[in-house]
Amino acid sequence: YDLVLMDCNMPNMDGWCATEAIRGGDGPCKNVPVVALTANAMAGDMEYCLSRGMDDYIAKPITRVKLLEVVDRNLNVNKRASTS
Repeated sequence: YDLVLMDCNMPNMDGWCATEAIRGGDGPCKNVPVVALTANAMAGDMEYCLSRGMDDYIAKPITRVKLLEVVDRNLNVNKRASTS
């Protein structure tokens, strides 16, 4: 995968635990950019997502412009890292 849009509030396993599982594995997706997709938009929520291993954060509701900006930023970071 090139990018994961991770819903933080999923049943059974929340997005934070899912991200930790991805990061803790040995598979090819271990370093895929993970973008938090959440309705949590309070002070500290973005920092919490980043501290749990996510690379970026988008609070709902999401505009097309914001989504494209975040996707582009993370795909370009990933692309630069893979060519270094």
